[in-house]
Amino acid sequence: MPPRRRLSPAERRAQLLDVAARHFAALPYDEVRMEEVAERAGVSRALLYQHFPNKRDLFAALYQEVSEQLLAQTRLDPADTLVEQLTQGLDAHIAYFAANRNTVLAANRVLAGDRLVQTIITGELDALRERLLGVLPLADDRTRAAVSGALKSWLVFVQVLCVDWLTHETCTRTELRDVCVGAVVGALRPLLDEDPAPDWPR
Repeated sequence: MPPRRRLSPAERRAQLLDVAARHFAALPYDEVRMEEVAERAGVSRALLYQHFPNKRDLFAALYQEVSEQLLAQTRLDPADTLVEQLTQGLDAHIAYFAANRNTVLAANRVLAGDRLVQTIITGELDALRERLLGVLPLADDRTRAAVSGALKSWLVFVQVLCVDWLTHETCTRTELRDVCVGAVVGALRPLLDEDPAPDWPR
């Protein structure tokens, strides 16, 4: 076991989540053992359990952190075109998914029935929808409601498509991203007075 360092509670929590992130990325969820996380972090099992009572709670804390980081990387700037903004956000998400396949599959398949994990995912999707609503040209409340419904369905479509892609990888990352962009552009065009992506398809 590596020598233990004295850390503040916040620093220790961050360290444990960092170790857990690598562990959950490397192994399927069912193969991750709390004892191994503690050993790799250089702490006792008792200390790990003080911070996280069980594996599900450890994973949920990790996925909450991941969700916040991905949202921070998805910056929607009205100065950019819609396609540029979508491309940037999707690239960040797909890159994370590809590098952390086991983590994403755990959240979306193994723990698909877990209320806490699904609340984290829903919260991120809702935040992304609100950000998109904030940069689209919405003429009135009726248009906003229609676009909001279309975006909610599109985000679920993207979630399912990306998870399936992690399992089968039937296309390239660029093709996956462009399918997602094309789907939302097609969904929004009938609802908006002005074309949200006049240059799409390229």
